[in-house]
Amino acid sequence: MEILLWLLPAVVVTGTAMLVAGWAGRERPEREPSQAEQDRFAEAILRPLPNAARPRPGADARSRPRERSTGVAVRRSGTRRSA
Repeated sequence: MEILLWLLPAVVVTGTAMLVAGWAGRERPEREPSQAEQDRFAEAILRPLPNAARPRPGADARSRPRERSTGVAVRRSGTRRSA
């Protein structure tokens, strides 16, 4: 039985995490948003988008999207170096 005592901290931490997750995910009663909250939301939705969210004037649908980097270096097929 002593050999299993090293599992005790993991069991305690796991149990505590399960209790916290259960408490945080509990069902809460629905509440009706106030008129002030609804007005603020409507104002935010109707506000124009910032410039960063608008498409650039030079960018059109024909331009190729930039390829995402994978972090892997690939040698060009035309260049061959000897070791």
